[in-house]
Amino acid sequence: MANQLKIKSEWKGDLTFVANINGHKVIMDAPETSGGHDLGPGPKTLQLVALSGCTGMDVVSILKKMHVAIEKCTIEVIGDVTDEHPKQYSKMHVIYEFTGKDLPIEKLQKAVKMSEETYCGVEALYRKAIEVTSEIRVIEI
Repeated sequence: MANQLKIKSEWKGDLTFVANINGHKVIMDAPETSGGHDLGPGPKTLQLVALSGCTGMDVVSILKKMHVAIEKCTIEVIGDVTDEHPKQYSKMHVIYEFTGKDLPIEKLQKAVKMSEETYCGVEALYRKAIEVTSEIRVIEI
């Protein structure tokens, strides 16, 4: 049997839901212009967050095993949303930004590729439905 993950979200009124994720609370809401109170991000935005966290954790773990010392790593995910309903992502673009001294680009590329092609389950699922592209930026210190 496959592993299962489980969360529970509770409606708090209007468009606000609170998800309980292993004891961590995540508030989801809509902007005031859509009838919400803007108490938290919307669920669609959290899809971008899931991708950034999944691939980011992979990449920093792989780089650590490669003995690549990065000072900072940021993951930006840009999602193109369709105009028609159901509004959904048609494409996502991931920007990996690494800060450090004399960072070996080949190892950065290898770590990103390993995450994209082997380890990141979120990206694997998204790639079945939409185009996911990426780029690497390096900031030398």
